[in-house]
Amino acid sequence: MALGKQAKTLTKGQIDSLTAFLLTRRHGLRDQTVFLLSVRSGLRAKEIANLKWCMILTSEAEVGDAIHLTDDASKGRSGRVIHLNKQLRGNLMQMLASAQQGQRFHPAISYVVTTERSARTSPQAVVNMFKRWYDDIGLLGCSSHSGRRTFITSAARKISTVGGSLRDVQMLAGHASLAVTQRYIEGDSEARRKIVDLI
Repeated sequence: MALGKQAKTLTKGQIDSLTAFLLTRRHGLRDQTVFLLSVRSGLRAKEIANLKWCMILTSEAEVGDAIHLTDDASKGRSGRVIHLNKQLRGNLMQMLASAQQGQRFHPAISYVVTTERSARTSPQAVVNMFKRWYDDIGLLGCSSHSGRRTFITSAARKISTVGGSLRDVQMLAGHASLAVTQRYIEGDSEARRKIVDLI
């Protein structure tokens, strides 16, 4: 993917603004959760659309600590385990409580993201949601991939602080090769400036 074609990453301020904005919408909790699945777990639009409750729930039908994304819900063989961010887990607990009140809910087959007219949504609908949200708050150059790129970049910058490596980021991203993961990572010009002074 050429540099000019890559979705822009998001700053902390932009993430906070969009997270707050989404709660003001008619389906605020669902919309905010979709955004968090992208920016806090690095899921693709297809993975968000294909996410089922059985991939999140424990054997006691409670929200667990991780998403167990299956290959068939992902791209190729990029199923993986992604531990849940605290904010995202809280949102999923609220969504689960609401979903359990519906007559169509069954933990083994029900999808996490639904619409008023359908028991699931499509990857294209998720892509369209992101486009509308970014347009609404005036963020240019952002797409449904911006959250994923932000997640991968942030994980790459912080992984060494918890004893991990880029290989761990690759596994979180579900990439077949480390080279693909590296293309997702946004460079930091300030860090490059500082490192030169340390050499």
